[in-house]
Amino acid sequence: MFTPTIGRPTGRRGALALGAGVAALARPALAQGRFPDRPIRLIVPWGPGGSTDILMRALADAASRRLGQPVVVENRAGAGGILGAQLLAGNTRPDGYTLSQIPISVFRYPQMVPRPPFDPMKDFTYIAQITGYLFGVVVKADAPWQTFRELIAYAKANPGKINYGTPGSGTSLHITMEQVAAKEGIEWVQVPYRGAAENLQSTLSGNTQVSAETSGWSELVAAGQLRLLCTWGPERAKRFPDAPTLKELGLDIVSTSPYGIGGPAGMDPAIVRALEEAFREAAQDPAHVAVLERYDMSPAFLGSADYTAAARAQYEEDGAMIRRLGLKAS
Repeated sequence: MFTPTIGRPTGRRGALALGAGVAALARPALAQGRFPDRPIRLIVPWGPGGSTDILMRALADAASRRLGQPVVVENRAGAGGILGAQLLAGNTRPDGYTLSQIPISVFRYPQMVPRPPFDPMKDFTYIAQITGYLFGVVVKADAPWQTFRELIAYAKANPGKINYGTPGSGTSLHITMEQVAAKEGIEWVQVPYRGAAENLQSTLSGNTQVSAETSGWSELVAAGQLRLLCTWGPERAKRFPDAPTLKELGLDIVSTSPYGIGGPAGMDPAIVRALEEAFREAAQDPAHVAVLERYDMSPAFLGSADYTAAARAQYEEDGAMIRRLGLKAS
């Protein structure tokens, strides 16, 4: 467990007192003792039961064992996954006791609306990137489309008649489906939900014809309730080798949407290091790795410095894409 140290004996009482005073001013959170000394709240901005919720609970459990304090998951679903980030950007103290999963929509949504609720480059401390998703497009098992190309052909011939569900506007699922529409010259209608469970249930019940979703569909596909038309990774998914990638279908798109853990801006660097190391070890925990494998996801860990650089690059890349696709609301 991490135990912050403050100051170092110098052998001279005046210098020691001065050094301790400077340390206390520079690192007030650590001057109070061990970190953590109470439970840590981890916001999961998606509904319970979806793949992200299951993954984050496995990660939180593994991190709890390393930190010696519970890491307690709190679901805040809706708004395309930005509610955790909004909470961090509010009046949350930067003491390391409130964290959130940072989905890629955090970098996109502020660039899509006239009045952004936060600034991704100023309002957060990026602690650790964890992994990226496997995404795919599914339809009901009895749907008329056997392939993604057949779905595209139908959508092209019937503008506006295909409704596809996503876990929210500004998510990779939304953006990528609109990239496909732009490339193919088709028009379909997004229906945003609060998470995978609602999105997939909508397609199962016939309210939407298509779900663009994380691999939370995997068990339903394996059970024969949904048909997987394609996946969006750089290569075919191990558990679903018959499903082609978008690249194989002639669409030059790869989408994996890395996510990580963040906190409010202004966190003490020593606390960031403690959390980074705890999540580094937790990401490699066999229980977490087993859940990754269950959803055909690969580890993609980055420490705080590299994750911060990746966040800036993602923000700039997504801004250019949003402008190109004309997705900013006026």
